[in-house]
Formats: sequence, structure tokens, C-alpha cells
Amino acid sequence: MKLEIFTGLAAVVTILAFVFITQRMDSAPKSARQVGSYNVVHADNYGCPEGWTFTGGLFVAKDGIRRDGQQLYPAMPYTSYRGMARADADAIYAYVMQLRPMKVANLRTELGFPYNIRLGMMGWNLLFLTDTIPAASTGSSAAWQRGRYLVDVLGHCGECHTPRGILGQMELAQPLAGFALGRVAAPDITPAGLASRGWMAAALRTYLSRGIASRGSAFSDMHQVIVLSTKNLTAEDSDAVVTYLLGDRPPPAAPLPAADPAILEAAANGAGRTNYVALCAGCHGLAGSGVPNTVVALRSNSTLRLADPRNLIVVMLDGIGPENFPHRASLQAMPGFADKLSDQQAAELANYLRVTWGGQKSDVTVAAVRALR
Repeated sequence: MKLEIFTGLAAVVTILAFVFITQRMDSAPKSARQVGSYNVVHADNYGCPEGWTFTGGLFVAKDGIRRDGQQLYPAMPYTSYRGMARADADAIYAYVMQLRPMKVANLRTELGFPYNIRLGMMGWNLLFLTDTIPAASTGSSAAWQRGRYLVDVLGHCGECHTPRGILGQMELAQPLAGFALGRVAAPDITPAGLASRGWMAAALRTYLSRGIASRGSAFSDMHQVIVLSTKNLTAEDSDAVVTYLLGDRPPPAAPLPAADPAILEAAANGAGRTNYVALCAGCHGLAGSGVPNTVVALRSNSTLRLADPRNLIVVMLDGIGPENFPHRASLQAMPGFADKLSDQQAAELANYLRVTWGGQKSDVTVAAVRALR
């Protein structure tokens, strides 16, 4: 799929079903020199009320205030950009202003009463807007501090990876601990969470720069993060991100949990194995080894080591389209099997995969599959 970046019009899914379902980029174009993302336009005063001096978009980035003085919803991640350095805000503005202008009509935000009253965001900000985000790891080195800024501020990783409260606020007591904001969950990327799934610095660095590593490949929203963002990091900044995510003293990668031999034997002789051979082994291999640069391996895949089977179930049901990665790498499309597997069969297949190569319990239920159809 060709990605038209900076044109806006993308719906942002949120957890706040009773506050707002989606947030669309919604200010009407202010000039013909429209470039889009969050409706950033070529207009000297964009981002602040009339009469204010605009330099660098600080009011948009740090305070969530649009040109007419009204509050933006936190689908625009000013809750993370709050810590942005002035020089970086100026650089982003300078970059946006030199992009090729595109005349794109905006879509209006669709919110029901009373959530369509933007004035309410002032109260939300008083409750939840903070100047800094608590660190997700421990460190003090220059690389760790740089990585913290890249992850927590410029990269705004916590907007997806940090759990949300009932009013949509990030639960800052659990930074980067993982959350299902959309259909595909953003996993726990704290040092403990990464180590529990076997991630080490080298593999994580490869993943962020290439999208494919020994522990799996990027898919869904994270694929876009890789190809549009992290692949462009300098080597030093990529190292800094890894340093922050794992901490100055990274925990050792956990070995695959030992499974009960009786459970392994039952999985090897059960219906899940039968469905794996019939539907999956032709591409992934009987041993789950995959095919380099074509089909992702399962036997070392960190998705199978997630305690929550959500992402595995979603991929089994929905499939994954063909994906291109940096350095001319690619993975072929994986079809979805929602029309071939009953809820019972899908649960059995998920349990086979998780027990065999994820070291997890055989605890995926029919109800868990049905809830994700």
C-alpha cells in the first residue's frame, strides 16, 4: 500500500468509546498551501490564536491549541510533545513548511454531545497534562537520556504502549507497559517486558532499523512506525532508543519457559497441530522456521510469548498484507483464516503455537476468539 504522508484524513482510534471513537484531522484548510498531518498548513499564524506570534508550532505541539484558540483532542499527542525542545519544534515547522503543498479537504471530527464541546479539554488538561513522563527504565548515561527524549517525547511511544484510564489518559504509573488501543495491541516494551520475550539490544536495534529481526517482524501500525520513522534514525539515536528501552543495565533475555512434557505431547497430537500442518506449515514450515525474507519464523517469534494472545488471534483471523521493509526486504502476504477456522479450531491452533514455540499455557478460549471476530 502506498502511504500518502502528511495529507491527514486518517482516523485515530481511541479507547474512549464513551468520549470519542475516532479523531479526524479537522480544521478547515486556511490556505491553498495545505500539507495536512494534523492539518499543518502553510500559514504564518497556524497553531495559535490571532494576534499571537507563531514560531515553531509550540502552541500546537506543547499545549494542544489550534489556530482559532480552541483545544485539540489528545489524538494529537501534545501530551507527549509537551517536553519538546524549542529547537526541535522550530525544526519540525521548518521541515513542514518546505514540503510540496497539497490542497486536501479536511474531514470533520465526529463526536456526540457533550464530547464535541472542546472547552471540556481544558478540564481534562488540568487533570492529566504533565510536563514530563515518568521514565520506563533506569539509567543516567548520555545515551539513556537522549533515548528517553526520543522515545517519550519526539517518538511519543507511550501514546500507544502506555495503558489508558477510563477518561483516555495515559496511566503514567505504568509507562510503556502495553495496551490495546486498537485491534492490534501495543505490547509491553519496558525492560522487563522485552526481556521476558527474549529481546536483547542487538535484535531490538535491528528491528527498529529494518523491521525484521530474529524475534519477529513489524506489522499493523508498527510497520508504519518502522518504514516512516525509526528506519531514519541515525545509528547514534537508534542506539540511544535501545539504551533507554532496556536501561543502562539491561536485564538478561529470558529463555523460553519450559513447558510441561505432558502438555507438549498433547499439543503435538491435538487438533491444533492438525490445523497447523494443513494451513500454516506450507509457508512457516513444520518446525516453524519460516523462510528468510519471505515468511516470518514462528519458533523464535516474540508474539507467541505474549501473555495476552490477542495479537496472535487477530493475525490468524485477519491475516497480514504483503509488507515491504527497509533495505529491500519484504514479506509475502499471509491470508486470514476467519472463514476457514471455527472459534474452537482457532483456539486450538493458537494454543498449539503458544505451547510449542511460546512457552505459554494452553489457555486460549473459544470466547477469546469469538470476541475478536
